[in-house]
Amino acid sequence: MNFPKINLDNMKNEGTSSVTRKERRKFLKLGFAIAGVYAGGKILSLNSIVGSAHASGGSAIVQKYPYNPHYSMVIRQSLCIDCEKCVEACNKTNNVPEYGYRTRILTKRYTGTLDKQVEFIPVLCNHCNNPACVRACPTVATFKDPVTGIVRMDSKRCIGCKTCILACPYDARYFSASRHAIDKCDFCWEERLSKGETQTGCSSACPTGTRTFGNLTDPDNVVYKLVHQLEEKVWVLRPADDTKPNIFYMKGNMRSVDNILKGSKFKLGVS
Repeated sequence: MNFPKINLDNMKNEGTSSVTRKERRKFLKLGFAIAGVYAGGKILSLNSIVGSAHASGGSAIVQKYPYNPHYSMVIRQSLCIDCEKCVEACNKTNNVPEYGYRTRILTKRYTGTLDKQVEFIPVLCNHCNNPACVRACPTVATFKDPVTGIVRMDSKRCIGCKTCILACPYDARYFSASRHAIDKCDFCWEERLSKGETQTGCSSACPTGTRTFGNLTDPDNVVYKLVHQLEEKVWVLRPADDTKPNIFYMKGNMRSVDNILKGSKFKLGVS
């Protein structure tokens, strides 16, 4: 698929109005949600938004966000075994240094029960439809691709002010000394998708099918079907921040989900 070139000089970021005082206070007060799930000192909310996830409105999301393909990922949380093959694949594909990260696996522990329970929660840039990082960036170094909806970085424009790091509710960015700029997940756009690949490095490497990557615009795509199925709950991280994420979570252990994936060429994240 051929994608048009983006002229950043003539481009305005989606939602580029200056960060409001209310937003700034919100950025500085991250960490009031569920205790026990930490990322760089920030606590991620895992509250379910069943019935109100922005994608649950069916075709409405396609009408409001006209990206095509509209790249998104569904994470079937119960299938994650913390093998970190996704992290290794991501680091290798995108030349991520040892101190950096584009994706991680958090651990959530349940205490006070007879059997201590542990859940593993893969996290990455949520490629939001209303990205706080884009609004916060003073140089348009971080921008939302008007074709695919991917939140991307232009390292040449980045001045390393780290404002976007402060603005991001998901702690999904880090400063790369080698790039002299902020780095983050771009759904492997530079290294895979723009070169004709159909899957990200992490989704291709996952041995359990935890990560399913695809096109949310296409009703026939497995990601669309997983997000819109009615049998199992679907949620996003930190819904109160109203960033409208494109990373969706579900337990993924129901037979109905397996039926959706059965026969799909996207099963186990492999195209």
